[in-house]
Amino acid sequence: MEQQINELRGRAAEAVDAATNLRELDDVRVKFLGKKGELTTLLRGMSKLTAEERPIVGKLVNEARAQIEQIIAEKNSKLKAAELQSKLATETIDVTLPGRRVHDGHLHPLTLTLNRVKEIFVSMGYSVEEGPEVETDYYNFEALNLPKDHPARDMQDSFYITEEILLRTQTSPVQARTMERHRDNEPIRMIAPGRVYRRDDYDASHSPMFTQVEGLVIDKGISFADLKGTLEDFSKKIFGEKTKIRLRPSFFPFTEPSAEVDVSCVMCHGEGCKVCQGTGWLEILGAGMVHPDVLKMSGYDPAEVSGFAFGMGIERIAMLTYGLDDMRLLYDNDVRFLKQF
Repeated sequence: MEQQINELRGRAAEAVDAATNLRELDDVRVKFLGKKGELTTLLRGMSKLTAEERPIVGKLVNEARAQIEQIIAEKNSKLKAAELQSKLATETIDVTLPGRRVHDGHLHPLTLTLNRVKEIFVSMGYSVEEGPEVETDYYNFEALNLPKDHPARDMQDSFYITEEILLRTQTSPVQARTMERHRDNEPIRMIAPGRVYRRDDYDASHSPMFTQVEGLVIDKGISFADLKGTLEDFSKKIFGEKTKIRLRPSFFPFTEPSAEVDVSCVMCHGEGCKVCQGTGWLEILGAGMVHPDVLKMSGYDPAEVSGFAFGMGIERIAMLTYGLDDMRLLYDNDVRFLKQF
């Protein structure tokens, strides 16, 4: 029996040594130490031994079991270590690789232009006022000397929600609301930037939604010369010191007299080119002296004070500033275009 146990111990050691992975090692363990393993079978055969032989054989079997378990445990540790090294070798991460670049965003060209316009007027002492984009018919038209059925309303084809509520077609309602808040001939110097809406998208220079900045100055002794000087100063700051302006007579229901304001072409500097159609001038805004009826409706006395107002589309200013030939580029959200600014 002793020789048989020694032989089993030797075969177990060889089998453990030959195992190349954890699964093969576990098969060896089951073969020799499992419930139906060879060592277990030897133990079951002890019933045939004499009383004197059983303690001796039992001791030898336990020693053999302990020895086999030890070499299996040692082999298990070696195989696990080898397996870990193999994973580390095949699943390495090169921490020296550069990280993925984060692409920083930047302000939209319209926002850049609007910020520049606001900066210029704030430096002149103007405040920045805001108002609702969903406006009443009264503030959008009637408070600006445009009563119902007035033919001048046809100039602004509007988005009506009800008979009395619409999307504002201009930021002029902010002027009316600001005048109502002040009243009593209190001086005003303000601009009103914001989005406005018109059913007007028939070509590359128009959009049903655009950004507008309107200005209003009211005080004693305000003249048309003040309006011209203000717009000339603004034009030089936004387009360059060599910029000239030209005022042409026009009509707006809320100003009298009224004018269309042109600047010398930013592309050819007045020489004449395709952009200005050979005229050397580009229209940028409308302006005029505040109509006396508008002053009265908002609580001002036209005999005591006067004022001027102007309005411009920021998209047009941006197109001239950046040399764009199509307003729709500003709304296409094409990253290839936007990242140029």
